[in-house]
Amino acid sequence: MKTTYKTIHTAALQCNCPECYSSSGLELSFKQEWKDTFWSKKATDVVREELVCKHCDFPIYPVSWTEDIERLYEYHNKLAKKETYKKLKAQTYIIGLGLLVILCVVIYGVITYY
Repeated sequence: MKTTYKTIHTAALQCNCPECYSSSGLELSFKQEWKDTFWSKKATDVVREELVCKHCDFPIYPVSWTEDIERLYEYHNKLAKKETYKKLKAQTYIIGLGLLVILCVVIYGVITYY
């Protein structure tokens, strides 16, 4: 099972970085987990958030967030649209149709035998 993360929302924050104190360069992004299996492709409920300072290239962890950053995080968390998606792949339909044909042939053979 292959797991990937797709960015669903990105925002530039105008707050001071807790590490380098730069007032520009903070970027908050939300990424949703996607599971890709042999049978289907599905978006899960797992959403990761990342806060990175582009000025000092340092990830900002929630422990060091200020009240301003937390307030903006809550606001952008509401704006981030989490997708609900599930798609069956072509091989699922082909295998299912093949099994259905085999089942019909077996039932037809049993009916005509008796």
